[in-house]
Amino acid sequence: MFTSQGPSFRELAVQALSSTEHGYDLLAPKFDRTPFRTPDRILEATADALRPLGPFTAGLDVCCGTGAGVETLLPLCRERVTGVDFSAGMLTGARAAVAAPEPGPVVDWVRADARALPFADAFDVAVSFGAFGHFVPSERPGLFAQVHRALRPGGLFAFPLGAPQPLTSPWYWAMLGFDSAMRVRNALWRPPFVMYYRTFPLAGVRADLERAGFAVRLLPLEGFGRRDDGSPHWRLVVASKVREG
Repeated sequence: MFTSQGPSFRELAVQALSSTEHGYDLLAPKFDRTPFRTPDRILEATADALRPLGPFTAGLDVCCGTGAGVETLLPLCRERVTGVDFSAGMLTGARAAVAAPEPGPVVDWVRADARALPFADAFDVAVSFGAFGHFVPSERPGLFAQVHRALRPGGLFAFPLGAPQPLTSPWYWAMLGFDSAMRVRNALWRPPFVMYYRTFPLAGVRADLERAGFAVRLLPLEGFGRRDDGSPHWRLVVASKVREG
């Protein structure tokens, strides 16, 4: 969980009472020392699953944070990898943390809202890690449409998605409690801080991707094992931008 080098309780409280953007500006210097950063195991499993589908010319990390997803894309892309985030603080951390390989693809950092991406037909692959809780369900169609627009025909949008926790799991109740507390906080305090753990179910996500013009397939991430019913604990959602004609 949190280490002595991570944010203090007071710092987390100030972040939680800020807007989503400003909260991440505040958290950025210590973000990589929190449990909010996507674990390396998931990043590596995603890269392993994508590698046979490449190589790619240009890659995009949507809501890149401090750049872990950009680092994941670098070995998979030949010319360029771009990280986009709306938090200036997170982008500052990413620029300091990620070094472009020599020789290797160029690394770009762009400050923009994922709901209004400044790209069109620019990338062969897009990824996102740990960011979807910052979008309420009604925003998903617009978000996916923006990624669809940013991809070239046949391009891939990939992200890991964990199976829902069973009722018997302490994590189920922890996430339910967190989401409930955030709903109360956002009802009583402005500006809102949008972060939920239980608003991104596979069925709804798949339907929204398909409506945005993607063909969706699911790749099991076998390194995380399977549940009692045989389904994988983690999947990689791979959405392909359908070629016209």
